[in-house]
Amino acid sequence: MKTLARLLLGTIAVLIADLLLRGVSLGDMDTLDGVLTAVLTATVLALLNSFLKPLLILFTLPITLVSLGLFLLVINAALVMLADSLVPGFTIEAPRFWWALGFSLIVSIVQGMLQGMDKRGEQRGA
Repeated sequence: MKTLARLLLGTIAVLIADLLLRGVSLGDMDTLDGVLTAVLTATVLALLNSFLKPLLILFTLPITLVSLGLFLLVINAALVMLADSLVPGFTIEAPRFWWALGFSLIVSIVQGMLQGMDKRGEQRGA
């Protein structure tokens, strides 16, 4: 159940990022295809962040330490660009890196806010 809730929060974050950035498109939101693209994008990003991101962080640890962690933004943008190539209907316009970076920042901020509100709701209900 917790995984489904996280997927829902990720999908909401992806939809909000799509609304805020004109260089990122999930397709036509008036149809079911756009919503399914958002769910698939959130799922692919979650899988990439779970399995590929730790390896990338390990391999780029020296440059990440030298840049005081700022290289993690590059890794996040690269994962969004990889998701762009894997998910049909999810497109990022040129310049791809900057739109992917903005998308990853917005998704991270929105997910953090949504998860924070979810945790506060759990604490009040307990």
